[in-house]
Amino acid sequence: MSAPAVVAERVGRRFGAVQAVREVTLAIERGEIFGLVGPDGAGKTTLMRMLAGVLRPDAGRIVLEGIDVAADPERAKTVLGYMPQRFGLYEDLTVDENAFFYGEIFDVPRERYRARVAQLLEAAGLEPFKRRLAGQLSGGMKQKLGLVCALIHTPKVLLLDEPTTGVDPVSRRDFWEILYRLRDEGVTIVMSTAYMDEAQRCGRLALLHEGQVRECATPATLKRALSGALLAIAGNDPRAIRTALTSAPGVLGILLMGDRVHVHVDDRALRIPELEARLDAGAVAHAPIETVEASIEDVFVALVGEAV
Repeated sequence: MSAPAVVAERVGRRFGAVQAVREVTLAIERGEIFGLVGPDGAGKTTLMRMLAGVLRPDAGRIVLEGIDVAADPERAKTVLGYMPQRFGLYEDLTVDENAFFYGEIFDVPRERYRARVAQLLEAAGLEPFKRRLAGQLSGGMKQKLGLVCALIHTPKVLLLDEPTTGVDPVSRRDFWEILYRLRDEGVTIVMSTAYMDEAQRCGRLALLHEGQVRECATPATLKRALSGALLAIAGNDPRAIRTALTSAPGVLGILLMGDRVHVHVDDRALRIPELEARLDAGAVAHAPIETVEASIEDVFVALVGEAV
């Protein structure tokens, strides 16, 4: 069996009194789409910056494709593509000129560059816009151009820090189609995301909270591991439902989900009649209580609740 493409061994980083990342250990296989999920301040961006060699860890070791990032950062850059939250596009340059600039940074030979950029622009749907200024692109097109620039030197490992935040649904779909093609080509992708529907597209997920990995598994495994049962209650005033049930016996967590409330309970058969009676006693209008499958968001809220 081949060695993992990305290895983090007990990695930590402190900023003054704040321990942003603490003893994170991960092994990410070649050709895997691996997701980092967590709230703001969980340590996702700090971890991504350390994986990219932009930030040195205070403790631990990071290895990309057999290269120790801290010991040999220049060599690590040859196998790595990194797209931070604010990718450094030059808005007064065209799509073509931005791609050319990054090709020069990575010393991509001219003949190889021409074939590579044509392939990437076509895949990203940017070929018709290659002479347009980057500053005139939509948010989704800018993100796709950022991805083109990060891939110009054909990296084996691609790091994406919340690449689709603020991007419209159609552009997000297009972006994921590109990621799937890269995965099929053997590229290892590590991405952080704030979107739970995107998290479920990853092969595996690491759930981060307060700088620590709370769980790491496939989305299906994480959802199956949720103890008890998950109930869904719809109503005209979901906040009133949440307020009425927050302190109810057996309730392990509550999450607003649009026009309904997800309630994590210890025992389905025991708690449904109790919750219905509590809502009726408080004159809180509600639809019949249903049992539903847990989402990644439900799992994460449950984990965070256990950690508090």
